[in-house]
Amino acid sequence: MRYFVTGATGFIGKRLVRKLLAVRGNTVSVLVRPGSGATFAQAQAFWGADAARVTPVYGDLLQPLLGTSEAARAALAGQVEHFFHLAALYDLRAAAAPQAAANVDGTRHALDLAAVLGAGCFHHMSSVAAAGLYDGTFREDMFDEAERLEHPYFATKHAAEGLVRACVQLPWRIYRPGLVVGDSHGGDTDKADGPYYFFKLIQRIRALVPPWLPMLGIEGGRVNIVPVDYVVDALVHIAHLPGLDRGCFHLTDPATRRVGEVLDIFARAAHAPPLRLHVNAAVLNLLPAWLRGSIGALAPLRRLHQALMNELGLPEGILQLLNWPTRFDNRAAAAALAGSGIACPPLEDYAAAVWDYWERHLDPALHVDRSLRAHVAGKVVLVTGGSSGIGLATAQRLAEAGAVTVICGRDEARLAAARAAVRARGFDLATYRADLADGADCARLVQALLAEHGHVDILVNNAGRSIRRALVDSFERLHDFERMMQLNYFGALRVSMGLLPAMLARRAGHIVNISSIGVLTNAPRFSGYVASKAALEAWSYCAAAELADEGIAFTTINMPLVRTPMIAPTAAYRDAPALTPEAAAELVVRAIVEAPARIATEVGLLGLGVQLAAPRMAQIVMNSAYRLSGAAEEAEHAPASPELRAMQHLLHGVHL
Repeated sequence: MRYFVTGATGFIGKRLVRKLLAVRGNTVSVLVRPGSGATFAQAQAFWGADAARVTPVYGDLLQPLLGTSEAARAALAGQVEHFFHLAALYDLRAAAAPQAAANVDGTRHALDLAAVLGAGCFHHMSSVAAAGLYDGTFREDMFDEAERLEHPYFATKHAAEGLVRACVQLPWRIYRPGLVVGDSHGGDTDKADGPYYFFKLIQRIRALVPPWLPMLGIEGGRVNIVPVDYVVDALVHIAHLPGLDRGCFHLTDPATRRVGEVLDIFARAAHAPPLRLHVNAAVLNLLPAWLRGSIGALAPLRRLHQALMNELGLPEGILQLLNWPTRFDNRAAAAALAGSGIACPPLEDYAAAVWDYWERHLDPALHVDRSLRAHVAGKVVLVTGGSSGIGLATAQRLAEAGAVTVICGRDEARLAAARAAVRARGFDLATYRADLADGADCARLVQALLAEHGHVDILVNNAGRSIRRALVDSFERLHDFERMMQLNYFGALRVSMGLLPAMLARRAGHIVNISSIGVLTNAPRFSGYVASKAALEAWSYCAAAELADEGIAFTTINMPLVRTPMIAPTAAYRDAPALTPEAAAELVVRAIVEAPARIATEVGLLGLGVQLAAPRMAQIVMNSAYRLSGAAEEAEHAPASPELRAMQHLLHGVHL
């Protein structure tokens, strides 16, 4: 047989052509846009057929007679027994005009070409969307009854089907598949829309919540999902049966499911928490229309809504489909498929294959360059306190990744040694001597940086001073609190405020603040240090709230205990579990690459949770740890007691 197929290089079209070519002697002519030779070559490799069996016909869906040449039409006249029209724009994000041009005008042009060629039968791939949001069961013999066709995709699929139904020149058959997903065996697909839009949400839930904890899901309306192999098998079988012209066939799953059930099935396939506690999204309709409109008009809510949709990759129109009310009767298709062995498998049987293929091949995160080089190459990055410890380890990583790396510190000799260490590894960095506890020195540093580099893209506020001393030993040492505040808070603040104007002018910048796990746990003996870091955190969050729409990002790292020269004099820390500077630098790298608002360890987040939920309990735990050290612990070089060591390992990384 001789076939003509539009949309042959698309998701369903490629598999349709392969199915047609499975019969020896069949030949297929496929519509190919000029300039799409590479796409056709890839499809031809997929089909495994030579040029004698698959012939490209160059043209354009948007042109009369599909833009085919007179010579091509003459060669095909009277030869095409089946004309399959699959080409369409399947994109909920697309505007109305492109969808109308592709779906409606394209169908008109395809009908005209099929008539000119004298095709034996015109097979039109419609969609269940042609029913609109019909409230009830939509039968295969229904068309004009479609309701609520406001969405461009629904409207254009309905209008295109109407053109086919009005055609009197050709025999025709119409097929309305449900939401088509990947192959039921391998899950392979070329696109990720429809149910796939919610996969990123399931993935995020899996990352945050243990899989044994049931989660709240959306009950929603009904959705009909079918695998692509079922659609193709059913389409080819029905297309070749006699006596079915001018018929419409629902290629759907007879077991229509609610949105919440579908999401729960895919959540279990993803080994994510089950979404079994369903809340019907329709409850929002109980709110008065004026109230829903007023809430939606609030600028903060609109921005939150848009940010969430962008983060999860959801198109704007998808939320309308959460309450899709339509069921689809498929008796005509079932009768045509009777005895063929072709049936839609249950979603539970192939959901895992669909999920696995998406996560391995189509997850947008796979195509994001998360390397440090991709985020810092050629950019100016300043690391304060970069001559040793966390700062030096971070500077080495930045220099290796191609950043214009700048460090500052008080000691010229240590700065020179740091630069020599980086140069020994084949890279380089710039050094500036500056005492950030001195306001004049901060101003001089900022002026020098702007004069030399013009701006700083990323600032890592790492320089800091810590004093471990109990309050009872600090009543006469208020200068210790002032010294820590001058460096840890005011020093970081002066550098940040000095560099922010240039960041704002460029609408780009990132400030990473090295804070402490002690801010989350309120560690004893560090009231001055924790207070200075808490002040910096508070300023950062306030600044982020003001500059969130200016392209400036702020990240706070609640760093656990790190084995640096700063903790070396404290004997209690000799056996305490602590990060290496290199491991701490990994947290800084993560902050630069991902730019989250906060990075903290599990222990730190647990401490914050206890502080919020049961502050008195948190005080008792920390007071017990404090008292365990005993009076001897107050001596500068006293070793830690066994009890204190046990507590330090229990509260891994918390300063005690």
